[in-house]
Amino acid sequence: MSDKLDLVIGLARKGTMSRREFMGRTTAMGVSAGIASALFAKVARADEPVRGGTLRVGLSGGESTNSLDPALAASPAPNITTQTWGEKLVDVTADGQIDLRLAEDVSSTPDAGEWTFKIRQGVTFHNGAPVTAEDVVATYRRHTDEASQSGALGIVQGIKEMKAEGDMVTLTLESPNADLPYLLADYHLGIQPGGGYDAPAAGIGAGPYKVASFEPGVRILFQKFDNYFDSTIGHADEIEFLIINDNTARTAALQSGQVHMINRVDPQIVDMLRTTPGVQIKQTSGRGHYVFIMHCDKAPFDNNDLRMALKLALRRGEMVEKILGGLGSMGNDFPINAAYPLFDDSIPQREYDAAAAAEAYARSGHDGSPIILRTAAVAFAGAVDAANLFAASAQEAGIPLQVQLEPDDGYWENVWNVEPFSASYWSGRPVQDQMYTTAYLSTAEWNDTRFNNAEFDALLMQARGELDQAARKAEYSRMAQILRDEGGLIVPMFNDFVDGIRDEVGGWYEDRNSELMNYRAPVRCWLK
Repeated sequence: MSDKLDLVIGLARKGTMSRREFMGRTTAMGVSAGIASALFAKVARADEPVRGGTLRVGLSGGESTNSLDPALAASPAPNITTQTWGEKLVDVTADGQIDLRLAEDVSSTPDAGEWTFKIRQGVTFHNGAPVTAEDVVATYRRHTDEASQSGALGIVQGIKEMKAEGDMVTLTLESPNADLPYLLADYHLGIQPGGGYDAPAAGIGAGPYKVASFEPGVRILFQKFDNYFDSTIGHADEIEFLIINDNTARTAALQSGQVHMINRVDPQIVDMLRTTPGVQIKQTSGRGHYVFIMHCDKAPFDNNDLRMALKLALRRGEMVEKILGGLGSMGNDFPINAAYPLFDDSIPQREYDAAAAAEAYARSGHDGSPIILRTAAVAFAGAVDAANLFAASAQEAGIPLQVQLEPDDGYWENVWNVEPFSASYWSGRPVQDQMYTTAYLSTAEWNDTRFNNAEFDALLMQARGELDQAARKAEYSRMAQILRDEGGLIVPMFNDFVDGIRDEVGGWYEDRNSELMNYRAPVRCWLK
């Protein structure tokens, strides 16, 4: 219960939970009304938001090729950028609830086949135009177009019909989906004027900050949007993102006070930073995972025996200890862990097995030429060392795996989802359906393993409309086993999110949805 109570306290501390809601949730956990009331008063007094100042963030995961088009966001800097100037219909809270944003009411038919969203009135875009139901529908339609290259394509493709009538948006689905609001919280789906058709990279949205300056791969400056509809968000006058991909430089910027927060603290120096005056380490376990991805449709990875040989040829526990410093857990070659509802913990953990790996490699008939694994420091914290550990253990099994180091700049455009074998990462998603839909549905834009399995696709559609939770868990379990044994995904480890902040940052709370409070820290925190 303490973890759940900590989450509720964190939500109250950031100022987005009313006293009534706090009392309801804490008393439901068994906390007496008197204690809950005193606790709320203490929390409210302890960390009141402070207005003003410039909050600076040092970010890994930015490149000179980045765009302000939210459809193309694919790494931390553009992901958090879209959350700063953009706003969606709904979001997901730290404790996994739907947070109404541009929508002020959500409802569905009993079978979850049709969803209706009432659009909040009086909200404007940065250009002064009102946010309308037509803008919402146009935004979703743009993301259904394969030409948009949207990372949310797999999500919105399941919408059969979209209608805007007055202040209401109605979405009729190809098949029922009880998790649709969670899918629409995807960070690509910020609502844009006219759907963004005319100027998708203009950076015009309805979020708490306006883009003042955009130097991709270098610096992004935001100014507070005075007409933002939610007074509990957006405390600083300005927010500045500095792209600092080098771990040492990013850490030094935090230590010196050049920036107030950073993402992706190197696990190897966490203990040292914990003793640094003025610095706090924020560690949150969640759904993030580091991966090596193989394209199932390209030789030699179109051979499942070869894919299995590689899956059996790495020491997962060693990577958790040496790369994550123990700040994480072993992966099992599917993207779901115990942080997800309906996780099946009975699926056997895959371990290093040199003999079995060698046998699978022999069955594959591979010609013995080098198998190239491409990586870069920007792929994930410790990616180069992890790839080298992988190569060493694979070579012990007689598999000729070689590591090729790629430049950080352009890695997400030129290597990930392009080359047939590379290192990457996923921050995870709030529910299993969204994770599978985004990356493993055969038609998804971000199907970065080129996985195409008819049974898997059918199970995903079936699970969406399944209201019996036991049956739905069984369907997700079967999907996990298919992907684990036939897919091109290697998941050596799930990583904790490890961020660093200065003491002068207020309003921080844990959010296991993603790093930096699910990319919301700059807009929800303040300078004391």
